Amino acid sequence: MTLRNFDTIIIGAGAAGLMCGAVAGQHGRKVLILDHAKAVGEKIRISGGGRCNFTNLHCGPENFISNNPHFCKSALAGYTPQDFIDLLAKHKIAWHEKTLGQLFCDERAAKIIAMLLAECAKGDVETSLQTHIGQVSTTKDGFLLVTDRGNFTSSSLVVACGGPSIPKMGASGYGYQLAKQFGLKLVPPTAALVPFTISDGLLSTLKPLAGVSVDVLVHCGSTCFEEAMLFTHRGLSGPAILQISSYWSPGAAITINLAPKINILAELELAKTTHPKQSPAGFLSQFLPKRLAQTIADTCSHQRLADMNKAALLALATAVNAWVITPSGSEGFRTAEVTKGGVDTDELSSKSMAVKSVPGLYFIGEVVDVTGHLGGHNFQWAWASGVACGRALRLKTN
Repeated sequence: MTLRNFDTIIIGAGAAGLMCGAVAGQHGRKVLILDHAKAVGEKIRISGGGRCNFTNLHCGPENFISNNPHFCKSALAGYTPQDFIDLLAKHKIAWHEKTLGQLFCDERAAKIIAMLLAECAKGDVETSLQTHIGQVSTTKDGFLLVTDRGNFTSSSLVVACGGPSIPKMGASGYGYQLAKQFGLKLVPPTAALVPFTISDGLLSTLKPLAGVSVDVLVHCGSTCFEEAMLFTHRGLSGPAILQISSYWSPGAAITINLAPKINILAELELAKTTHPKQSPAGFLSQFLPKRLAQTIADTCSHQRLADMNKAALLALATAVNAWVITPSGSEGFRTAEVTKGGVDTDELSSKSMAVKSVPGLYFIGEVVDVTGHLGGHNFQWAWASGVACGRALRLKTN
């Protein structure tokens, strides 16, 4: 087997790994990026319906979940959404803003991947794809990686291989395996930004609503999000549900306001006086999609508003403004956009992403216990943590 030496080896050719490699390479480090996939940046390629929701204008520490909510602050301050926008401008990549500060490419996400590869090329960064790592060990000078493409040594090793979300793309828990090998603590990984499943009994009632979308306000404990919700054949999805899933624990209930801008009880009481012959379904269809209005109205035994007493009006209003449901579970890592949890941030330097107890070892991106909200925040963490690490690596040449 051949043996080649590098200053830095990065495991993972995703968003964080490519960004880190580009920064370190352009500042004099001899960098090798390894990945078992056939192509780099697969999550970038499929993100945002193929147009890559690459950052969010409003990205800040409040948009992230971690056992240490302060950990992300340094990296995010060191590389902002505007910094990434400036990089796009250098490469003449057009973009547009959708709702809530979410930024997307005008063209395909492949433009972002090509940009990152071009930045890596400026630093003479090497990549080795379809490479399977058999062993990682420490040496007196750094690290030795035994692979099916040869053996490699380096003074620095960066783990940027993400989490197990979307395993059909080759995602795995390999980063956690390495963390355990080096004695690092983990925050138990769970699926995040993921649709909910619901019990068979309720599902049979809601199945006719599959495909119906409605703007909602969803609560789980003290956390809430106001965005769209989608009924599916398996349960509930859409931005509001994906967002709240990151705060949900099995067995917990969520409360959904299906008409957050409307006080349904007040409108019912008024309509009972002004339109007493109106049916509950007819009334609700003013504020909700017709299929949803009919499904909720079917829970009411009255045919006219005039026949409904105060308790009946309140029950109908509550079904709309405060629908309480306990999901039976989530769709898991199969469809989760990201993984919550990961390498405990207590193990890392927030400025460099370096492991405190193992000189030369770094963890960046999704593999770390920093999880962003939906809407470009997780990519911004990938860019920011990758840059923070890349800058720390370049200092080793000084």
